[in-house]
Amino acid sequence: MELPRILHVDSGRSWRGGQRQVFLLATGLRDLGYRTLVVAPTGSPLIRRAEQAGLPTYRLTLRGEWDIRSARELRAVAGEWDAGVVHAHDARTHSIARLALLGKRKTRLVVTRRVAFPPKQVRLKYRHGVDAFIAISQAVKTAMVNAGVPADRIEVVYSGVPSPQVKRPRNWRRERGWPPNAVICGIVGAMTQEKGLDMVAGIARRLPGEVFRRTRLVLLGGKGKGGTTVSGVEGFDAGFVEEIHDAMAGLDVLWHPARSEGLGTSVIDAMALGVPPIAFAVGGLPELIEDGKSGLLVPAGDVAGFVRAAAALISDDGLRALLGEGAKSRAREFDAKRMIERTAEVYNRVVTG
Repeated sequence: MELPRILHVDSGRSWRGGQRQVFLLATGLRDLGYRTLVVAPTGSPLIRRAEQAGLPTYRLTLRGEWDIRSARELRAVAGEWDAGVVHAHDARTHSIARLALLGKRKTRLVVTRRVAFPPKQVRLKYRHGVDAFIAISQAVKTAMVNAGVPADRIEVVYSGVPSPQVKRPRNWRRERGWPPNAVICGIVGAMTQEKGLDMVAGIARRLPGEVFRRTRLVLLGGKGKGGTTVSGVEGFDAGFVEEIHDAMAGLDVLWHPARSEGLGTSVIDAMALGVPPIAFAVGGLPELIEDGKSGLLVPAGDVAGFVRAAAALISDDGLRALLGEGAKSRAREFDAKRMIERTAEVYNRVVTG
């Protein structure tokens, strides 16, 4: 069977987990023999990285959820490209792609949803016109089904990451002049309320005496303010780091106090590097982290429980090592190759009807 041409469309203007998954998918599909085109806004990191990787790209405004002008242009691009599948990777492009493909039944529409809260406008956007939905975790699928999306149209395809490429691990103790017994706790990703950044100060403040003194915090993905303190705990705000695996390899523990999480690719990255995570049991995180084996899970919103978990890992070197090995093993089940192959199976299923 001839492989369908795939048009990926994503409206993100920054480099976050979703854009990284689009890039990994598009390059991985190319390596499997698929013709892929990446459509994204001008100047977006996704466009730049796709071009650097030698992928065909097309720049499109993609401003509003019902951007008629972009929908018309996308329709023309899909026709000229002879796309067998248009894969919309976020809510905005879901709506635009639906408009673009009205009446074009030879082109299939696949939509990925990455967040674990119920979608809006279900009757308008989710009942008709989409050949398959991809949820990045069972938690995301459950939220969709509870909102009224038919379960038999949703495939769970877990996000995946490639094996970490560590060139030069960051030695945060040496760089910052921190003591040899300091335990480096990292917060990685978008520094937003949804990711629980506002909880970090409360967690740090409540750490018990000796644990408090040993703890150092590194923020990867913040505003890049340099040296900082968080409720008296010394830290470093590194901002966006290009060599993220090098930076994460220098962590001892990952703090991930997110209020909501579809799955958490930054958590998978940390686990693959042997950095045990502490997280609230929200969204898809319990599908990723095995409590007590590959990390520690805390009931949602239980700050006191998060403090206890952090204190246990910071004070017990042996426990960190044990959970770090478990994390490495678990992360292998969420590799990019598996994500790419499972997505290709969805394409082939919708194309063959």
